[in-house]
Amino acid sequence: MVQRWTGNPYWRWFCGCEYFQHELPCDPSSLIRWRKRLGPDGLETLLSATIQAGLESGAVRPSSLERISVDTTVQPKAITYPTDAKLYLKALQALVRLAKKYGLKLRQAHTRLAKRAAVQVGRYAHAR
Repeated sequence: MVQRWTGNPYWRWFCGCEYFQHELPCDPSSLIRWRKRLGPDGLETLLSATIQAGLESGAVRPSSLERISVDTTVQPKAITYPTDAKLYLKALQALVRLAKKYGLKLRQAHTRLAKRAAVQVGRYAHAR
């Protein structure tokens, strides 16, 4: 979330920033430590106090709390996106399986080399 903050001008404006910044607003690990210190009960208390403040100020109507819709489209998902290296590895493995299934003798299958190359490509993608 902290890294996404730098790329989202709406979040920066909402937080009171008057000019564009490339720096992170805080250390990402401090949010984790804060959340762990509060614990599940503390977070629940914080959420209920926020809802109560919204009700008291009139920003939230009681009728809007009768039914809650959860939108998960904004939450980051743990989905891996297909890259060329992954697709090449899957294709190579599928062809080797088919060759074994039909009794074709391969001089060299390259499966070990391809797995290692796919791991290295993944490392290069995360390198800075």
